[in-house]
Amino acid sequence: MGDGEPRVPTAIAVTSADMALPPQDERTLPAAVLQDVDRRPLEHVLAELQTLVDQHGHVIVVCSQAVPAGVERRLHTVRALLETDRIALFRPSLPPLGIAVLARQLRQLASCDLSPGVLASAGRLLTHYIHAGALLGSVARLDHVPVTLKAHARSWVPGSQFGVVAHPVPQLVKVAPEAALDGPEFGTWLLVAKGQLAADWVTGTLAPSWRVQGLRETALPAESAAWWGTGRLTEFCAYLPDLSVLYQLVTSVRRSACHWCGIDVIGDRCVFCSATPPVYDDGSGGGRGGGRGSGGDRALDHRRDPALGRRRERRALTG
Repeated sequence: MGDGEPRVPTAIAVTSADMALPPQDERTLPAAVLQDVDRRPLEHVLAELQTLVDQHGHVIVVCSQAVPAGVERRLHTVRALLETDRIALFRPSLPPLGIAVLARQLRQLASCDLSPGVLASAGRLLTHYIHAGALLGSVARLDHVPVTLKAHARSWVPGSQFGVVAHPVPQLVKVAPEAALDGPEFGTWLLVAKGQLAADWVTGTLAPSWRVQGLRETALPAESAAWWGTGRLTEFCAYLPDLSVLYQLVTSVRRSACHWCGIDVIGDRCVFCSATPPVYDDGSGGGRGGGRGSGGDRALDHRRDPALGRRRERRALTG
């Protein structure tokens, strides 16, 4: 797992300190924390990102869709001013705790012999193996999971609690003795972040039903209340903890070279420059040509992420 020439690992950055989880193992690299990028002077943030690029070659910023709009705008601005394709913004549709777990998995993989493009592409692949949800005291303001009118009505009943899975498949149940949520079909650990709601149902009922192999607790991310629509929650995330398993998953996927910037990637869209393979009319119904970026979603044989199918030529940052 990496006996090649010594190299400086790609930097994995997060947008707040509470998204930088403690190391999973001795090889987990520290996260670069881009604190308050929307509040600090622009020149300070520019200097910080330029230093990371100079030191690491490439930077992957993993952030939640719940970050303030000003954070995303500032990251777009900084990358545009630096005129570089060496900074990528990855914003998967995971709850905040799931984002923190994914960032840590990438920090684990950053210690291996993976090129920056493959490492960045791995984030999209690994989201398929994350089961993220929460125990909520109300679903009245929950926007990320479909909520029935009946569930909305139950939210107003004092003491009601709801078990919710937001990813990979939305689920919602009212907590009761017979309530259950479908979990992963493979061995995982469970990370639990307590908010203003006791975690008894998560640790005592959900964890055994999901047959988790280990359970850890952490602080609730500051963005969680906004993402879930309530502060009365306990967030949880089931994930693959072992570096060897993560590495095997990523290296089992076929690699190709981005036709635009030439960087190695998995999947059909470069996370750094956002280029997708050109589509040529070969007379057989719009098949793809034989350029370096051809192959499309066949590279992700595990499961197809709809985001990979979008054909956008370029954007300032990927998301």
